[in-house]
Amino acid sequence: MPSRYIIIDVYECNGCGSCVEICPEVFAMNDEGDKAILLDSDAKITDKIEEAVAYCAQKCIELD
Repeated sequence: MPSRYIIIDVYECNGCGSCVEICPEVFAMNDEGDKAILLDSDAKITDKIEEAVAYCAQKCIELD
């Protein structure tokens, strides 16, 4: 099975932080606190990451 990647469209991110609450080992807020960033772009896709994607208010996180 090929590796999957996590992609965040930072322009669409509204900074709600739900991804950080669900999966803080992979997502964090940027220094300004208004956009989500990836801590580990090579993270293995887990149920928690898929949950974070599902709960993203702006639907700006994708798994490719």
